[in-house]
Amino acid sequence: MLSSAEPPRSVCILRLSALGDTSHVVPIVRTLQQAWPAAAITWVIGRTEARLMSPLDGVEFIIVDKRAGLGALRALRRQLRHRHFDLLLHMQLALRASLVAACIPARLRLGFDRPRARELQWLFTNARIAPRRREHVLDSFFGFTDALGIATRVLRWDLPLPAAALDYAAGLIPDATPTLVISPCSSHPLRNWRSARYAALAQYAYRRHGMRVILAGGPTPMERQAGAQIERDCAAPLINQIGRDTLPQLLALLARATALVSPDSGPAHMATMAGTPCIGLYAATNPARSGPYLSRQWCVDAYTLAARTFRGCEPEALPWHHKIEEPGVMDLIGVDEVIARLDALMAARILPPP
Repeated sequence: MLSSAEPPRSVCILRLSALGDTSHVVPIVRTLQQAWPAAAITWVIGRTEARLMSPLDGVEFIIVDKRAGLGALRALRRQLRHRHFDLLLHMQLALRASLVAACIPARLRLGFDRPRARELQWLFTNARIAPRRREHVLDSFFGFTDALGIATRVLRWDLPLPAAALDYAAGLIPDATPTLVISPCSSHPLRNWRSARYAALAQYAYRRHGMRVILAGGPTPMERQAGAQIERDCAAPLINQIGRDTLPQLLALLARATALVSPDSGPAHMATMAGTPCIGLYAATNPARSGPYLSRQWCVDAYTLAARTFRGCEPEALPWHHKIEEPGVMDLIGVDEVIARLDALMAARILPPP
């Protein structure tokens, strides 16, 4: 434990990416703010992720443009040359992030324990959190607050959103009609489900539950192509908003939705931020490690079957962070399994309180 009589006056959090992992940092920020209300908190973050997180109150954001390479490191060093933090929370394992950490002046530099400090992270820290095994990414982040002697965890993802984002969401979901948002793509293509299966799910949601169906996602060619294919395959009406919103608008949309269906991707964790259940589709990755934190009971978990099929072993024999990104792995998830989760979620939604 690294607690002391005097809390730090300045804390720097380093977590550049990706959207899902930065969403896990928000409860860490809220926990620090509750425990140390006088501490100034700075977050060094990636450019894309800052577009979503920048409304977070009580936090100074320093943006690192990862595309700028060494130029980004030089710019950060210049920006911080007259700064010094009492505490750095180095919460990212990539060597690129550790090179950023080297540009951040801090007295105490807290990182992961030695077994988890991959890509030489341990060389860039002078203190480590307690070793733990096989825990969710968010729980591993709470290892940092535990190491600081902060016993209470604050599971809050509240993020003030601009009026334009709220208006965007209200325009698409203007009433109480149950709404299913489908975000069909991860940035890793082998984590993606087939478009025809999303289309079958959308048809079922519309016909069985009377749901409004909205497709959401980014502007990449892969995402646009997936959305267009789902539209072609679907015999029910749907609204295709892929590539037509900002990250704050997507978060506002999820906050008004009934549920989200998504593979392992940033929107799955944004749904947690919005307080909306997520039916996560997991075969290439392990939902126990990276599933939507408050919706793991709704996830379709084919990771065990994937381990047996593609690795010839039980998942317990694989490293905790192991990914089974193989062609066809997501075909292990059937439409009927996802429909069953949707039915159960809708039934739970209408049950009277005990």
